[in-house]
Amino acid sequence: TCGVLGNHDYGLTFRDQAVAHEVCAVAASSGITILRNGVTEVAGLQICGLEDLWGGNFNPATGLASLQHGKPALVLSHNPDSVDLPGWGHYQGWILAGHTHGGQCRPPFLPPPLLPVQNKRYSAGEFDLGDGRRMYINRGVGHLIRVRFNVRPEVTVFQLERA
Repeated sequence: TCGVLGNHDYGLTFRDQAVAHEVCAVAASSGITILRNGVTEVAGLQICGLEDLWGGNFNPATGLASLQHGKPALVLSHNPDSVDLPGWGHYQGWILAGHTHGGQCRPPFLPPPLLPVQNKRYSAGEFDLGDGRRMYINRGVGHLIRVRFNVRPEVTVFQLERA
């Protein structure tokens, strides 16, 4: 099992490295590898995990440099705004993100009023980024405030097949 840190894993300021290290230690004690601009391989699939955009150490170029060309790969990046920043090089493939909670409260026929991203297009679902990258933003099961309206919690299961 592997994962990446989200903004709340860095404490109240979203940048506290000591809190992030403690979260990683607790995860490791449970057998979970937290990828911090690094890569692991699971059954032939390379998984690149990036530091959180707000955490202060986000560096896609470092993480992506560890990918072996020609092998299947996907990227985990908590904050979907990360895809609009430089550093992705020639990566083409899937990016899995979260952070938005789908907007958490979505009035019918209107955009969500609380969406913690710069690119307001990124609330939930699948996006073709137009350069060979595709992103999926999961709505998650958590919440920023203890209410959800018109945004169901989500646990996504992807079935991967060898090409």
